[in-house]
Amino acid sequence: MEFFKNISKIKYEGKDSTNPLAFKFYDADKVVAGKPMREHLRFAMSYWHTLTGEGSDPFGTGTMDRPWNELTGMEKSKLRAEVGFELMSKLGIDYFCFHDLDIAPEGNSLKEKQENLDEMVAYIEELMKKTGIKCLWGTTNAFTNSRFMHGASTSPNADVFAYAAAQVKKAMEITMKLGGENYVFWGGREGYETLLNTNTELELDNLGRFLQMAVDYKAKIGFTGQLLIEPKPKEPTKHQYDFDAATVMGFLRKYNLQDHFKLNIEANHATLAMHTFEHELNMSRINGMLGSIDANQGDLLLGWDTDQFPTNIYDATAAMLEVLRNGGIAPGGLNFDSKVRRGSFELEDLFYAYIAGMDTFARGLMIADEMIQEGFFDNFVKERYASYEAGIGKKIVSGEVGFEELEAYALTLEEIKNTSGRQEMLEARFNQYLYK
Repeated sequence: MEFFKNISKIKYEGKDSTNPLAFKFYDADKVVAGKPMREHLRFAMSYWHTLTGEGSDPFGTGTMDRPWNELTGMEKSKLRAEVGFELMSKLGIDYFCFHDLDIAPEGNSLKEKQENLDEMVAYIEELMKKTGIKCLWGTTNAFTNSRFMHGASTSPNADVFAYAAAQVKKAMEITMKLGGENYVFWGGREGYETLLNTNTELELDNLGRFLQMAVDYKAKIGFTGQLLIEPKPKEPTKHQYDFDAATVMGFLRKYNLQDHFKLNIEANHATLAMHTFEHELNMSRINGMLGSIDANQGDLLLGWDTDQFPTNIYDATAAMLEVLRNGGIAPGGLNFDSKVRRGSFELEDLFYAYIAGMDTFARGLMIADEMIQEGFFDNFVKERYASYEAGIGKKIVSGEVGFEELEAYALTLEEIKNTSGRQEMLEARFNQYLYK
């Protein structure tokens, strides 16, 4: 059955096209920085927002007009999968990402949930073989059910810890079966509301134990995918243990897990943490921890995770600068953890949204490559830090001097001369690239 009968495979028509169902910048096979765009960007569909999101919010019920609205159970899950794979095929998206509860109903017990997953995984495998679409990563939903009201691996209830472990075990197994190239841990409710009822030391230690168990089980089953942690601040828990990239990296080092995990950075989570998207990518990259990206954007006027499709070309360009300087994002990718607005309820709105997001990052990739090739910003930064390439600066970097030697050197200085950071000039130059 074809669900998008009036929409054919989306083609690249160039920047002057006015066709809303065509790519203006994303040309999958165009070579940029030595690789086709599709290999740089590795776009993925988010199963949850695209196929299970209903458009509800705290003030209103769902609005989405979907062909499965009147269905239930496995019938509903199978129809969603068929629609999703047709959508990806027509958009030319090579990957998808999922939570376990996205692809199959939870059922009335853990055993029933696992049986539902096995049935749906077999069904999805056939769709993957038919289309050639692959799994970028899988994860588990350990936050929606009321059993996780106090957290999952950080819950004060050991039974909940055990249940979460069973979910992750199964989710890792099915991710491996689907050929997933990564597995993601997203804290969800791993945090606390008040210290009056919380043993933070035990909760953090338990989170470390939980992740070590995952590392051990990965080795046991022979899963070769990359393990990722996705930082997120504030929402839904006031004090999230995975607040931002720096917090997560510090946590991993404390529990000696830094060699087993990288980070999945989301744009909207970065801004909720009062950082820029590029900051979180940069902190991850310079620490060798940049693993994958959730491509979306938030509304700076709203204090929650709005998960909008990315259209900010400035942010996309800055992000792709980090990706290119990282040497690429594989085996991670750019997953559109994005949802259409509540008022964009028609099925074809999914195409308009994905086209907008894919074009934005494609254009960002091209601009970032041009910036790196011309070298203006890299050369400016190199010159700004030139004092560390010779003389006392070189001795500082090489560890040849301590406080005594530096004091002796400082006493010889008659005047310290700084140079301008030229921020405004650099921002104007950045804009010049965008406006070409």
